[in-house]
Amino acid sequence: MPNIESTKKRMRQSAERRDRNRTRRSALRTSLRKLNEAIEAGDMERVRESWRDAQAMLDRTAQRGVIHRNQAARKKARLSRRISKLASS
Repeated sequence: MPNIESTKKRMRQSAERRDRNRTRRSALRTSLRKLNEAIEAGDMERVRESWRDAQAMLDRTAQRGVIHRNQAARKKARLSRRISKLASS
């Protein structure tokens, strides 16, 4: 345990941010899982709803620095490719 006040504060801040980021990352994974399940089921109505939520969640987590913006862009590109393939078939 640190003795310096600023280090104690930094530890508190890090713990709070870690918890917040863990919650956001978990929500993102849940959103992506729901979208993947909808794609595998072939239910286009559920896919549209889940896609909107997943896109927003990816953008939000990237904006807040939980994931890298290129990672968010890559995931969106791959998912949109899967969705368009499903829609065309």
